Amino acid sequence: MRTLTTPSRPLFISIIAALFAVVLWAGAPLLVDIASSVPPFQLTTIALISGAIVALPMSIRKRRNRSVQTVQAAISLKWKLTIYGLVPALILGAIGGYLSGVGMAPTAEAALITYTWPVMFIVISQWLFHRRLPLPVLGGALIAFSGAAVLLSPEAGGEAFSQYMAGYALALMAGCCWAVYSWICQAAPVAIAPLMPGLFLLAAVGAAIADVLSGSVFGLPSGLALIAGVALGVGPYGLAMVAWDLALRTGPAALVGSLAYGVPVLAATFLVIAGVAAPDWRLPLAALLVVTGSVVATMKRATPA
Repeated sequence: MRTLTTPSRPLFISIIAALFAVVLWAGAPLLVDIASSVPPFQLTTIALISGAIVALPMSIRKRRNRSVQTVQAAISLKWKLTIYGLVPALILGAIGGYLSGVGMAPTAEAALITYTWPVMFIVISQWLFHRRLPLPVLGGALIAFSGAAVLLSPEAGGEAFSQYMAGYALALMAGCCWAVYSWICQAAPVAIAPLMPGLFLLAAVGAAIADVLSGSVFGLPSGLALIAGVALGVGPYGLAMVAWDLALRTGPAALVGSLAYGVPVLAATFLVIAGVAAPDWRLPLAALLVVTGSVVATMKRATPA
């Protein structure tokens, strides 16, 4: 897998950045549950605006760097359309789809389905860079998705499954958006992080339009729900995305990507400790399968020619 790296930056900085993002992402399901009274696209708008604000100082500092400005001016039209058109749509799809999914299905199950995205990222990267999928990648994908299958297996008949089907589908769509977004962060000729405030605001406009079209009456939530919504934007969808972009661009993809596989385990643990999810035997098994499948997918991958 080809990556754009910065040799002068120590490896431990990339690892710390990735771990920081992982911990923040793992807390997202709990924050979403706290803010469950807020309509999903309204919550998405609040989170994206908060994320744009927290990413602004770093963006200003980076843009003062003349070499960064020169590289950004020299990128092709295709990449400009990808970064300023596709990336905001992916951010909206990832966050809006996830928040809508957990509103229509149990939080823990929907979160774990979304967190199959690391193995999707590996599959996409292998195919786009090498035009082939090695057996470990295929095997890892099957193991990881079997984790989602464990959660989706209804305990009594098909009524509960059909009730949550739309939520599960939205959670899976969010995972696909995260996977494509991560690949773009890795492959883009410029760092995405300095552009985050503008990309977040573009996605926030889309979320606000979707909120209006859904018939929701916009108004700031009060109390703990508002705090959770802002925290969601500052942490999992603000600082975490900036840290993840740094980790992907400055560290080995296999090592950095493997750290993301701890997200479902931590997320499930946080939810059980907080009493949001019951200690169901399927939850740790599904988390273990997702992590195992993702690790298998990174093992002995083909070396780029």
